[in-house]
Amino acid sequence: MPPSMSFPAFLALVLCSQLFRSIPTPTISFANQTVIVTGSNTGLGLEAARHLVRLGAAKVILAVRTVSKGYAAAEELLASTKATKDVIEVWQLDLSDYASVKAFAKRVEGLQRLDAVIQNAGIMTLQFKKVEAMESIIAVNVVGAVLLGLLLLPKLRETAERFGTRTRLSFVGSDMQYVAQCREAQGEGSAFEKLNEEKGAAMDDRYATSKLLLLYAVRSIALLSSPQSGSKSSVLINCMTPGLCKSSLFRDDLSFILRTLQGFMMTLLARSTEVGGRALVDAVRPDLGEETHGAFLMDCRVADNGTSVDSVEGKKLQERFTKELFERLEEISPGVTSVLH
Repeated sequence: MPPSMSFPAFLALVLCSQLFRSIPTPTISFANQTVIVTGSNTGLGLEAARHLVRLGAAKVILAVRTVSKGYAAAEELLASTKATKDVIEVWQLDLSDYASVKAFAKRVEGLQRLDAVIQNAGIMTLQFKKVEAMESIIAVNVVGAVLLGLLLLPKLRETAERFGTRTRLSFVGSDMQYVAQCREAQGEGSAFEKLNEEKGAAMDDRYATSKLLLLYAVRSIALLSSPQSGSKSSVLINCMTPGLCKSSLFRDDLSFILRTLQGFMMTLLARSTEVGGRALVDAVRPDLGEETHGAFLMDCRVADNGTSVDSVEGKKLQERFTKELFERLEEISPGVTSVLH
């Protein structure tokens, strides 16, 4: 098992981030650009979409699980930004349903261009349940998110080549990855199979583990999708954390004690959803630099990956897990990983 950051060190990192790091309001224009934001009918995704509209994006696609909620969010955005109706579109997307992911990607093929994708949708729960024959947090936060990213990569590349620009793909991770225990990775055998076992499942660590595994996948995708010639990547791919923000992520199954602790932390430390939305937009801004490719971003800057990533054990787990993940993705959508070669 890769060594994770000690809790005192993690607490110091979080306190420094939340109390002493400011998130700048994005100012770079998104004129003429098309951007997809998943999980954008509420919370961070909605605020990111609001910033994108304010910054002049030609089209902002709200990718949402429930279309009616997406349309309600679109109306609220139109009212607050005074944008014209053709700027905002609502598309159905459910990361827990891989047929929905593939249908969404097929629809994206019809766009004239796709300049940036903010992969914000995700879940957190303490309940063990399965979707698509997989534990739900891993199925949504890792498999569904990566599946969508790979399916959209060809359109991002096409746009970069056609318009002479660099497109961006950002996955919303979490600073919780620093303290992920990833207990299921211990020993031999399939990590996926272990994560799929209800008995002994460490659900208190599952969200953090999912974000560490997502970072592993993003790093591998960024490396494999980079041009072999050493020239700059046409699609910048990163994983970012908005930090602790007031959001609807904590939706269910929290005990009274956990709800009280959550309320305390939110009151003292949490950023507003508007501020968190700034961080999401910053991770796909048009002037993003090459140094962000394959990087973990925190407080709108490249951050340390942490020992869970950079240690010898972490590197071995990344290689082992991503190999399993890509095999699973090929089962779901044959040929999907061919974009990496």
